[in-house]
Amino acid sequence: MTLTHCPYCALQCAMHVEPAADGGYRTRPAAFPTNRGGLCRKGWTAGSLLGSPDRLTTPLLRTERGAPPRPVDWDTALDHVAGRLRALREERGADSVAVFGGGGLTNEKSYLLGKFARVALGTSQIDYNGRFCMSSAAAAGLRAFGVDRGLPFPVTDLAEADAVLLAGANVAETMPPLMGHLTGARLIVVDPRRSATAEHALAHDGMHLAPRPGTDLALALGLLHAARAEGLLDAGFLAERTTGFDAAWRHAAAWWPERAERVTGVAAADIRAAARLLGRAANGYVLTGRGTEQHAKGTDTVSAWINLALALGLPGRRGSGYGCLTGQGNGQGGREHGQKADQLPGYRRIDDPAARAHVAGVWGVPAETLPGPGRSAYELLDALGTGGGPAALLLLGSNPVVSAPDADRVRNRLAALDLLVVADSFMSETAEMADVVFPVTQWAEEDGTMTNLEGRVLRRRRACAPPTGVRGDLDVLHGLAVRLGRRAAEFPADPDRVLAELGAASAGGAADYSGVTPERLDSGEALHWPCPAGAPGAPRLFLDRFGHPDGRARFTAVEHRDAAEVPDDAYPLIATTGRVLAQYQSGAQTRRVPELAAAEPEAYVEVHPDTAARSGLTDGGWALVSSRRGSTRARVRYRADARLDTVFLPFHFAGDQRANLFTNPALDPVSRMPEFKACAVRLAADDG
Repeated sequence: MTLTHCPYCALQCAMHVEPAADGGYRTRPAAFPTNRGGLCRKGWTAGSLLGSPDRLTTPLLRTERGAPPRPVDWDTALDHVAGRLRALREERGADSVAVFGGGGLTNEKSYLLGKFARVALGTSQIDYNGRFCMSSAAAAGLRAFGVDRGLPFPVTDLAEADAVLLAGANVAETMPPLMGHLTGARLIVVDPRRSATAEHALAHDGMHLAPRPGTDLALALGLLHAARAEGLLDAGFLAERTTGFDAAWRHAAAWWPERAERVTGVAAADIRAAARLLGRAANGYVLTGRGTEQHAKGTDTVSAWINLALALGLPGRRGSGYGCLTGQGNGQGGREHGQKADQLPGYRRIDDPAARAHVAGVWGVPAETLPGPGRSAYELLDALGTGGGPAALLLLGSNPVVSAPDADRVRNRLAALDLLVVADSFMSETAEMADVVFPVTQWAEEDGTMTNLEGRVLRRRRACAPPTGVRGDLDVLHGLAVRLGRRAAEFPADPDRVLAELGAASAGGAADYSGVTPERLDSGEALHWPCPAGAPGAPRLFLDRFGHPDGRARFTAVEHRDAAEVPDDAYPLIATTGRVLAQYQSGAQTRRVPELAAAEPEAYVEVHPDTAARSGLTDGGWALVSSRRGSTRARVRYRADARLDTVFLPFHFAGDQRANLFTNPALDPVSRMPEFKACAVRLAADDG
């Protein structure tokens, strides 16, 4: 029996992995602060992935497009990839080769992948799917607090809350064990649909505010206006610990609740009641999630929620605060150590000369040889195979054929590459297109560290041996780097050695891991970053000062604007997407778990019966949900509590059931987050 952590969301629940009677493995919960001895349905069934008949166990090589891939040995596959990468770099330059990572990779993989791109390949073209996850909250948090950590306090602090506003977060389905920390609080759930979390709030003396998709920013401005009108602002906190309120208020002053009601559809009386509930709480929290981030104005929208929290004096004191609920398992650590286009390890900026000098010194290379910032995730994917874009892509831990917006366009870009290399445990929809597939280890077959949503660094422990023929991602990067002319010692495959180097590279940075060691983690010590060498971790940030040089938090002046695409006569409805309890992300794992596949086997569209009738749809029938980019096939589910102007689809399914066939790749100008959560669509019955 091995104590480790769940392979799914950023709550990173603790679990035991042990042999099962059928020869496979089973999971059961372990006591840990985040999950307190509980697991969700996905966690309970995670062990079945370890014995899945769908596992990849040998490298696959396709030498001709259109031909089926054939099994080869590891040396043949690695030699082929290294030779093609070397030839492309010599012919077209270093940026002809790109790297795409994932927010589920361990800290060690994230770090070594960023180093591999910049040192072994010399390319600036690296980003990761976390850009689709919480990049808007990261950008808003940085400009407000000077530090981006999802929760700047432990999850257990939420038990002290009297009121919690959840903006765009359906935690009852996306991270159910978190609900156990919210039982003492009245919840204000901001979500266009009556989610399971909204149902819970209404059943426990809370509130559900259902704004029109794309209008969260106007709602946040209306709540700030109402809070000031009710005399709820913390004047002492504003004067002593913040700056910029007056400029932010000049925008919010125009958003009295009745005006906000006209734009959002949320009743002015409910806006005032929600402001009173949150503002009068002895201990209140504002928590944001993907629903309020995944917009072309997501950074400004999160800033508006932070402004509300700051005005009420919530951040920076014990028992209250603002936080972002990170989505992917290592969504926090995955963006701290260099697989993001503009960052180096330790959450350093790649265009900062001092940061470049420090990291280059650890890597033993001249600082001037490090490339500068590259393209963001969608911009990178959209440039693949074009005249000015990369001709090769190495992809680890992601499935953009399902998860990227305007997914058919992305699929076409991948098909235009000279070389697509995918490392995965299963034949994902993206791996099916690859010229080379490397079979790699899963979560319970490897050691490493993860950083959960509260900035706690966790020890992921190997519980079982991988199938014969399977190697780790670190081994893949090591093998390729050596073949590309780097010394073996520069790219170690041992995760503890990588962690030690990561600590040196991150030392002195905002996300300092130099004090995080296997020995300290194995002892059970709780290590929240920043954790410099010789120092304890920092479970609670901002109690004395915020991360800006003057120690103050910054208000950001923001104004509501329409979504990038609004309904019209041709596309009269708004579509929004999200996750459901039984599936996770692109479904590459969960669709292979029989119990989860049986619970949610296909895509569906939630629609009000009256809206469905106008499009000739019947409950349980099939519909085509179409935008200007493409159409998705989904089973109709009537929801009498749905907004008449809005439909909802989960995004976990493949083929013609991909919700991202119709989503809009319009990007936030700051975070480069695509607008997954609002686009114009129409419905039609699908009898075929």
